[in-house]
Amino acid sequence: MRLRFQSGLPFEALLYYNNSTNYMKKTLISLLEIVEVGLISLVIITVIRTVLVQPFLVNGASMEPGFSSGDYLLVDELTYRFRSPERGEVIVFRYPNDESVFYIKRIVGLPGERITVSSGVVTVFNDKYPDGVVINEPYILDESTRGQDIDLTLNDGTYVVLGDNRQYSYDSRSWGSLDREEIVGLVRLRLWPLNKVQAFEHQQYSGELRMEVESPSAK
Repeated sequence: MRLRFQSGLPFEALLYYNNSTNYMKKTLISLLEIVEVGLISLVIITVIRTVLVQPFLVNGASMEPGFSSGDYLLVDELTYRFRSPERGEVIVFRYPNDESVFYIKRIVGLPGERITVSSGVVTVFNDKYPDGVVINEPYILDESTRGQDIDLTLNDGTYVVLGDNRQYSYDSRSWGSLDREEIVGLVRLRLWPLNKVQAFEHQQYSGELRMEVESPSAK
């Protein structure tokens, strides 16, 4: 004799039905939790990449020896929301003539300055140094490879950016000054290769220019 309840289902069938229902509920709850975690993670990643940091892969030799092809970098997109870019900082920016292309270079000239490059020597002219001061660039290993000459006067919100490996760098010497709006952010961290993992700090320079400077006559 089988026990029957008001549902009309046998006792064994009712137990099976209840167990199946509980299993489906637990599965559905688990799936919803996974979706929720996924959506939250997606939002966090989107916010981080949009507002805080963004990864970039170096392609080319223009910033050697400091940065090489295959270097995987994290770029800080937040700092320049609170202060202006500074001389000596390495940045990633959109190429002014094709914004789908990103470059990595070092800031050499600031708004309102006149920048000259002659025989590989970079000279800065500004209100403090109307006669100019020569920048000593310790990150360049071979001065004989510094490339072509320029003479640029910068407007407000524009910068001169140069590659450390001047002979192989396509930079402000070829296409002019860079608008601040094109700057993506400041290079903060190298994550790859593992033997070159490094956090980058602002180039420590002395003097009013925040770079080591010498009188042009001393060269």
